[in-house]
Amino acid sequence: MNNQSHSQKVSILGIPFVNTTETAFQNVLHEKIDQRVNTFVVTANPEIVMYAKEHPAYQKLITSANYIVADGIGIVIGAKMLKTPIKERITGYDLFIHLLEWGNDNHKSAYFIGAKADVIRKLRKVVEKNYPDLQIAGTHDGYFGDDRNIVKDVRRTEPDMVFVATGYPKQEEFIDKNRIASNGLWMGIGGSFDVLTGTVKRAPKSWQKLHLEWLYRVVKEPSRIGRLMVLPRYLWQVFQERFRKHS
Repeated sequence: MNNQSHSQKVSILGIPFVNTTETAFQNVLHEKIDQRVNTFVVTANPEIVMYAKEHPAYQKLITSANYIVADGIGIVIGAKMLKTPIKERITGYDLFIHLLEWGNDNHKSAYFIGAKADVIRKLRKVVEKNYPDLQIAGTHDGYFGDDRNIVKDVRRTEPDMVFVATGYPKQEEFIDKNRIASNGLWMGIGGSFDVLTGTVKRAPKSWQKLHLEWLYRVVKEPSRIGRLMVLPRYLWQVFQERFRKHS
């Protein structure tokens, strides 16, 4: 059942995206965190939408989240194709950085789960340096089988925010299973720890403004080119949905 708590939503291939601005959404999350409301945020791009379409259990899982945001220009394009435009793209990384800054200013706590062991060690140092007033409730790399000790630690520390960066579908499955451990914000953010620590370089601002971050990643990591093949399949599916709706 979809319990997303924002009144305006745009459905793309069965995935309901919140239709709001980045600033307005940030303010919603501030309020939820301040009130200690258990909140699950999914940051979805076309890859996630197509994976959900092909895996009904995963689609059911993410549509049970409180919010699904449009992380990916393909989602914005898809919404326009369906003649139900989304106000603004909200990237997981930008939302992550904003919450670190806001958490620092408001003396919040955060737990970080994901990435390789050396990256998570580097992340702790970066957060301690750049966000000294944000309490690090705990950290754990993303290479674990049994999650019971991690969950036990989250329950003990009761962080305001839990960031899980293990990539889809693992991060959403982990959150769905364990979010009961702490009444705070739970958000899956893919490779954001790698970007924050400089392990992976984010696209320059000029590429970001042109919405070409995906192309920059492929130029830097040619092995990712296979993942681009999901985009034409996604756009074809959206085109078919538009045809069905307007035929």
